[in-house]
Order: sequence, then C-alpha cells, then structure tokens
Amino acid sequence: MRSFLIAFALTLPALAGSQIIEQPRPWPCPVPPCRRGEPCIQPACGLQFSTVVRKNSDVRVELIDRVLRYEVTETFVNRGDRVGEADYMFPLPKGAALQDLKLSVNGEKVSGETMSAERARSIYEEIVRQRRDPALLEWMGYGLLRARIFPIAPGEEKKVVVRFQVVAPREGDALRIDFFRGANNRGRTGDDPEGTTSFTLSYPASANLGMAYSPTHSVSTHNRESTRRVEVRDARGEITLLVPVRRTSQPAISLLANAPGNGDGFALITLSPPAMARRAVPRDITFVIDVSGSMSGKKIVQARAAGKQLLNSLSAVDRFRLIDFATDVRSFRDGWSAANSENIRAAERYLDALEASGSTNISGALEEALAQPVEGDRLPIVLFLTDGQPTVGEHNGDLIAARVARNRGARRLFTFGVGADLNISLIEQLALEGRGTASFVRPDESVERAVGIVAERLTNPVVTDLRVNVDGVRLRKMHPAGAVDVFAGEDMVLLARYEGSGNATLRFDGMTANGPVTWSSAVNFPGRSRDNPFVARLWATQRVGYLSAEKRKQGSSSEIDAEIRELGERFGIPTEFSSYLVVEPGMRVSAQMNRRAGVVAGGVAIGVATATSAPAAAAAFDAAKSASGLRAAR
Repeated sequence: MRSFLIAFALTLPALAGSQIIEQPRPWPCPVPPCRRGEPCIQPACGLQFSTVVRKNSDVRVELIDRVLRYEVTETFVNRGDRVGEADYMFPLPKGAALQDLKLSVNGEKVSGETMSAERARSIYEEIVRQRRDPALLEWMGYGLLRARIFPIAPGEEKKVVVRFQVVAPREGDALRIDFFRGANNRGRTGDDPEGTTSFTLSYPASANLGMAYSPTHSVSTHNRESTRRVEVRDARGEITLLVPVRRTSQPAISLLANAPGNGDGFALITLSPPAMARRAVPRDITFVIDVSGSMSGKKIVQARAAGKQLLNSLSAVDRFRLIDFATDVRSFRDGWSAANSENIRAAERYLDALEASGSTNISGALEEALAQPVEGDRLPIVLFLTDGQPTVGEHNGDLIAARVARNRGARRLFTFGVGADLNISLIEQLALEGRGTASFVRPDESVERAVGIVAERLTNPVVTDLRVNVDGVRLRKMHPAGAVDVFAGEDMVLLARYEGSGNATLRFDGMTANGPVTWSSAVNFPGRSRDNPFVARLWATQRVGYLSAEKRKQGSSSEIDAEIRELGERFGIPTEFSSYLVVEPGMRVSAQMNRRAGVVAGGVAIGVATATSAPAAAAAFDAAKSASGLRAAR
C-alpha cells in the first residue's frame, strides 16, 4: 500500500548532495530552482543523480471568458535498473490560482486537502519511519511547486496532474496563452529524449474571438460545433498562443460571479475599452538608473540598452530626463529635453558613457526625479531601476517611501528591482503608492526586456484615473483597489467580494485624451450560484498576495496572519501557514499520528502553524516577484 503526501513550505535553499539516506530526510528537503522558471527534473535531496525522467507532458487549456483553465499531466519513468526517485519543479504563472494537485495511485488519481505545514511534516516523517512509500509535493515560495517522485521501480511510470486557473493577459488586441515545458535536455531538465509534449487550447467560437495563432509553433485548428480546438505541433520549448480579440466602438463589460450561499459572493469584472482613434498624450518620462558598483558587468550593459529602448519609444510630443545615481546623483541635463532626434542621440551617448562604481543613494535619486514641477496637460511617469539597498543619504526605506508619497503628485511610478539584495518593501511601496507596477528581475533574466515590456505598455494611455462603481450591490475587498490607468492593449480586470444580489449597473468613469468618459452595463449578481467556482480561488489568491505585500510593508500582525490562514485553509491556497496532504483511499492513519498531527477521520487535517522559513532575501524576492503584475522577463 502506498501513501502519498503533498506538503507545501516556503523554502529556497541550496543543493545538498550526498548518498541515499535510509532515515527520514530533513524536511523540507532543499533543492535549487530550475533556470528561467521552467518545469524540470532534478536529483532528489540526498542523491547525486537520478534515473527518473519526464516521459510525456499533456497540457490542456480551456479559455472561458477571460479565464484560462490549465490541466497539466506529467508522466515520469525510471530508466534505471534500481528503484529511483527525483524532484520535479513546476512553476505556476503569476497570479495563478491553484485548483488541485493529483497523484496517480494504482491507476486512480487522488487529490488532497489543505492542512498546516507543521502537521504535514509530522505525518510525512511517520510514514517514512513505517517504511511506507511517500511522494512529497512542496510549495517552494510563491508560484513554485516541487514534487517528490518516490519510489518508482525500474521501468515504472507515475503521473502528476496539476490544475490551476489564471486570468488571460492581454498583448495588444489579443489574449496571450503561455506554457514553458523546458528544453529537451537530459542533463539539465531530466527529459526523456524520446518524450513527447501535447498542447491543446479550447475556446468558444465567438464572433469576438478570432483564429488563434502562434509566433513560436505551427498549429492546427478544428471547429467543433461552438468550440474551436487548437493543437500545437511539436510542442517543445516555450509555447505562446495569441487569440485575437475584436474591439468595437462600444466597450465590452463582463461579469463572472460565484455565490456559494455561505456569505458574500465573488466577482470577476472585466472592461475592454472600445476602439478609439489614437491621439498622442504628451508625456514627461523620467528614467532613473542605479550605476553603483554592484551594477557592474552584464547589468550595466543591459541598463544602458534599456535606456536606449525607452528613448526610442518616445513620441514627438514627449519630454524626457535621464538620472543616474551611485554615491552621487547626476542627470543628462538639468531640465526636460524634447524627444527629438538630436536630443535622443545625445542621450544615447550619455548612456554609453555610464560606468558602475560607488554606493547607492536611492533617496537622493528619487528626490531629483521628483524635483521638476508637474504640468497639468502632461502625463508624468517615473521609471526607477536599482539592484541594491540605500547606503548613502536616508537609509530607512519607510521614510524614503513617505517622502516620495508626499512629493509624488500626479506622477506614475514604475520600479524595477534586480537581484535579491534589495529593499523589497521599498520597491513595492513606491510602485503601489505610485499607481505603477513593481517588476523584479532575477540575475539570469533580462533587465532590458523587463523595462521594454513596461515601456511598450506606456506608449499610448487609453484611459487614466479609471474607477468602477456599482448601483444595486456593494463591492468590497477589491483588487486592484482605487483608480487605475489602462494603457494600449490592456483591459481593466477586477476581483472583488460583493454584498447583495440582483440586477445592477456597472459603471466605469475615467479620463481620456478627449476628456472624461463613462461606460456602463446592466448585469446580474446572483444571490446563489455554484457557477464559476474558480472566481473565488482567483480572488483569494489575489487577496493573499495583497496581504503578503502588506505584511512585508508593515511587519507581521496577528490580523494579517489570521486572514492569510483562513484564506489558505478555506480555498486550498498554499501559504506560509498551510500545506496539502494526499492519503491513498482506504489507508488508516495511526492514532498516534492523529494525536500528534491533528488528522481527522479520513486522513485530512486542517490546522495552522508557521512553515519552515526560507533564507530571507531569496524568499522575499520570490514572493515579491510573483506578486508583481509583470510577466517574467526572460
């Protein structure tokens, strides 16, 4: 009889290599993440190598309104001549809501329940002591799963099924669907050279959705009644599909609601602005670049390239400033420069001359960025890039953020943190309070691409200061909260709880280049409906991300911890307090395990305990990177 334990913990330590360990391994067992965040196979903790490889991947994606529902089935096989084990790393997309994880037990797929991380550890260790055959899945920080595949006999196959949902991001006038399986490379990702990957997307054959296409692969499309089915050929490497969305002269407003009847309902509200004639909005762009000593090498080269990319995205009506800082703060010119060819060429030469040396004067750089007055008919935007902690001037991140909040005015502030040696809370606070986004870039990722993604979005503001109001019901705990800006190729996507039910009117008010605008639509908020259960999980995932950011900003509090615990247990969300346990049907858990681990009848335990903490810098960086709204820059 085999028992399967799925447990989650916040860990990100280094590889520990040794011989096979007969006694229970340290829990959680450390392994490094894969490069570029791709799924991969690595030797299990305590092993130098593994004969377990990934044989097949079957990815099925369904698009419902704006939500992508993924089901990923991975098949593993032991190509060796003795019992083997391995660790499988699987990254969830940003903002994804985990539905469940299932393991194949004697041909039957078994899922689990949420429980405390501490109790899951107790049960796991008890199973190993009894010489049972455990398989362990851990939560490796926000967005990264690790599956322990053990034991697997020579020639035997095992399956892991991961199901999750995520709101489809916009890219121009299309919805974007991504999946990265990893390279077919036995030495790095543990794939079978003869293995296969299948990828299928299904979506409604609607007049508003065009034929899907892929910039990375060949695809075939089949129309079946009211559904389009898109199959990717030779589905290896990074897969991207784009589904065109037809904009009309009218806005597209949609509501997906879930009302289980045991409290307030859950709502996913989407606004796609109408097609509008482009009219250049005059912008004042300030790019602030860290050139301290830690930015030397590849990072300063990419920062120069990012600055040039930003300069070449400017329109004739824009103005710009370049500010670089280390121990001291310098600027390209004292005031604004018009975005003409002569000034852009001079600014590019200035960027080429930048060298990395000295300390990190973050407070001085931000003061200089906010020194120029804001003119009412222009959209002021600040992009701030750093890889370090404040070491010159004001060192206290909270005081720096408070000064920026007082002096920011109407400026939008977008921040970029490079590497893990950052004041994570400061980078987040600046962006959240500046109505921008915080983007976190790993050392092996592209700074230029991260800045380029944001710069492309900022080229054409569609509507600013956009707010949603509802007549008929009350929205609360909205994410995002407050006014937002919608730029070219974006929609407004809002997750919220709602009180009340029945017919209501959704109204969006904002400002465009042509003046104020109001869009509205009649909708119905059900009082009780089991439809769209994924909306509740998506809301809860966003809520946990928001609370985690508040915790990093304000420090731990009993109220925040209690809400994170409640959300994790109720919605099955892996958090620092919750874990996931799967027990084979019919397996009896010992009374001793019940008493120690709090397992209730059937082998399911619900409880709270603090999980094993990760190294602070790496864990905080991964948490913040996953919570940020930007796609990973690779």
